[in-house]
Amino acid sequence: MNKKMRVRFQLKQKNKENRLRLSVHRTESHIYGQIIDGGKTILSVSSYKMSFSGNAKSYNVEGAKLVGETLAKKAQEMGISKVYFDRGEFLYHGRIKAFAEAARKGLDF
Repeated sequence: MNKKMRVRFQLKQKNKENRLRLSVHRTESHIYGQIIDGGKTILSVSSYKMSFSGNAKSYNVEGAKLVGETLAKKAQEMGISKVYFDRGEFLYHGRIKAFAEAARKGLDF
């Protein structure tokens, strides 16, 4: 079993309230966030089509914060408040951490 599947398995074991899953993925250029119910994506936000101003770029920490804030706003508009965070194969560090902390301001996880 690879690292991503181990992390997801452990999260599912702890998820007793059947919360939605907030999954994050990053590449060298962009960061993507999805809220998933079972196998269906309910909400998706990425830095791919976002426009950034100031120091924020699609590949840095400031850009990840903006994507996390955008996802949290859209989730609140849809009435989603509780999720659990699935970091996948990525360490909770840098852009992943910035994304999670920005999303945590609007979501409970």
